[in-house]
Amino acid sequence: MVRLGVNVDHVATVRQARGAPEPDPLEAALLAQRAGADSIIVHLREDRRHIQDRDVKLLRKKAQRLNLEMAIIEEILKIACKLRPDQATLVPEKRQELTTEGGLDVAGNLKKVSKAVKRMKEKDILVSLFIDPDLRQVKASAKTGSQMVELHTGCYAEAKSRKKKDRELTHISRAAREAKRLGLKVSAGHGLTYQNVSRIVRIPEIEELNIGHNIIARAVMVGMKQAVKEMLNLIKGK
Repeated sequence: MVRLGVNVDHVATVRQARGAPEPDPLEAALLAQRAGADSIIVHLREDRRHIQDRDVKLLRKKAQRLNLEMAIIEEILKIACKLRPDQATLVPEKRQELTTEGGLDVAGNLKKVSKAVKRMKEKDILVSLFIDPDLRQVKASAKTGSQMVELHTGCYAEAKSRKKKDRELTHISRAAREAKRLGLKVSAGHGLTYQNVSRIVRIPEIEELNIGHNIIARAVMVGMKQAVKEMLNLIKGK
């Protein structure tokens, strides 16, 4: 079955808006785990706009499986190598963006990315690269020594017409097949919702979905456990 990773960044976003101690992303993560989430994801950004260093340290101790999203920034690389999360997902990062806007340009930064991958693997961290579903980026990712890619599903999620959604889904499917052929594990994420996740789940090469905002938004209404269970039911085809 396809695994589910739950991103709890936006729990921290609400907390930071008031500078209050709650809501606590650790509590949210534990509730998500109890509901069946396979991993917990947090993005430790350079500007610390939501997740803080203390959050990552606590989650490293308490999460069953921690996936740390991070840019290739020396300060963050040092933190990752020290804490040794179960997985590190390398992503692009811009200070002015609301959320990650696209995939990492691995092909254009092969040496830099490969160096970061090597450092992580030396600490026994599984490394994934967040990339657009582009065959050039998939092939470059395989050259870095990374064990996994996460395919950016944002264009699929934002497509307004059925025709455009079908086209984006084709790109994702092709990229997933090529990644698998090259020996890479395949996950997918960004913009996935309760309404659009079912078609992504049907791509056989994809073994993990990473979802944050939509689950947290649903959790505001029904609670974290119920929100995670509803997403898991869709992934299972129930």
